[in-house]
Amino acid sequence: MQTDETDRELLTCLAENARLPVATLARKLGLARTTVQARLDRLEASGVIAGYTLRLGQDARPALRATALVSIEPRSGPAVLARLKSLPQVRRVHTTSGRFDLIVTLEATTTQELDDTLDRIGEAKGVRSSESLIHLSTKLDRGA
Repeated sequence: MQTDETDRELLTCLAENARLPVATLARKLGLARTTVQARLDRLEASGVIAGYTLRLGQDARPALRATALVSIEPRSGPAVLARLKSLPQVRRVHTTSGRFDLIVTLEATTTQELDDTLDRIGEAKGVRSSESLIHLSTKLDRGA
């Protein structure tokens, strides 16, 4: 589906606060409430908007976040992904090009929990190597 500049502005507003009432969105965009509602319905029906979700504030998030850069053996992707899915501390997995095959985002409540999770990733059959980066502070967060 093609989105226009108004759709992109609407999506930007929702990315900042998905709970904004349609009337507030309409006022921000300078459109009629019915126009905004029709656009939302169309964006939802076409799959551009897949859903609305809760984004935790900094104080409610787990204390530790990290990224693991993972290199895997050829054809081991499905087995490694299955292992990653079994670890509750794993929040996101992205494939990538370059030196590493996967980017894994982790969240943990203690350093021990983070260390154990990183060990379990490194021990997984098919993992060639991994490198971890602990997130220290967030300078910009536009939501995901």
